[in-house]
Amino acid sequence: MNERVNPFGDLGDFAPAPPKSKADIREVVDQVAEQHGFPSRQPVKSSVPANASMPVPTPAPKPQTVQVQPKEQLPSRRRTTGRSEQVNIKTTFAAKKRLMEISVERDMPLGEILERALAALENEWAKAN
Repeated sequence: MNERVNPFGDLGDFAPAPPKSKADIREVVDQVAEQHGFPSRQPVKSSVPANASMPVPTPAPKPQTVQVQPKEQLPSRRRTTGRSEQVNIKTTFAAKKRLMEISVERDMPLGEILERALAALENEWAKAN
């Protein structure tokens, strides 16, 4: 009988990567922050003696503001109709497209269109019998 191979049996050549020093990461973060104009939240260490007058700090340059166009709002097609049941059906794209066109043309919710279509179908069947 064959014995199963241990999937963790030969992992001797894998070793964890050596941890990066926080100083290296801090330098990269500081460099990126400076390039993009992010001010530090850390207090500035001053080499001025405590009894000397403090120099007036220069204001940081203001970032450029981008004008954002307001998103166009489409009219809502939701209505309070009392219909709370959901029907999921598979259909062809053409049938779905026609259903949506009727909904827009008649300004009716899909549920009302379904109800009227069922009533028309039942009337047609009643006349045929």
